[in-house]
Amino acid sequence: MAVRIEPSILSADFTAIAADVARIPSADLVHVDVMDNHFVPNLTFGLPMVERLLQVTDLPLDVHLMIDDPDRWAPGFAEAGAAVVTFHAEAAKDAVATARAIRSAGAKAGVALKPGTPAGPWLDRLDEFDQVLVMTVEPGFGGQAFQPEMLDKIRQVRGTIGDRDVWLQVDGGIGPATIARTREAGADTFVAGSSVFGDADPDAAVRRLRELATA
Repeated sequence: MAVRIEPSILSADFTAIAADVARIPSADLVHVDVMDNHFVPNLTFGLPMVERLLQVTDLPLDVHLMIDDPDRWAPGFAEAGAAVVTFHAEAAKDAVATARAIRSAGAKAGVALKPGTPAGPWLDRLDEFDQVLVMTVEPGFGGQAFQPEMLDKIRQVRGTIGDRDVWLQVDGGIGPATIARTREAGADTFVAGSSVFGDADPDAAVRRLRELATA
């Protein structure tokens, strides 16, 4: 399996995001956490920020929507040029229709599961998605501690994905101490925030995470 490292700009310097993104050329994608202060108790970026980021970086964007009513809003992020648009199963009224709309707009479609959301009901629908995001913390804030009990869910999802071309992403507390465990459990796409942008050399941190995930 390929390994993808996605630094999350939730941990970047909000006054110099373009400059921080330029410091991670080894990243595979840039992870953009869109929060509306309704689905999660935090407020971050919206569509205008995504549109502007697309103008200042050649790295593809993976937009993680932690918002109410993603059925309405998700396709717009794909139309803007995001490479991946991931929305939460818990917030969608019709996740399959939303995924199809995202794909029709030219992006990969991802479905995200909170720690308390069982993976089982979604495993029969894997062909409708290009990515499954297993949250390893409660969504909303960066810098939280990894929840090791999510490793069993990662294994469950990986066992069902099998040889399908579906990315298995983990997000939350991913760093040097945890990335190998999630890789062993079956993850192939890793979101890392503070462990990258908290480093004096963010790109060296990206390369180190990749080494640990492929060791």
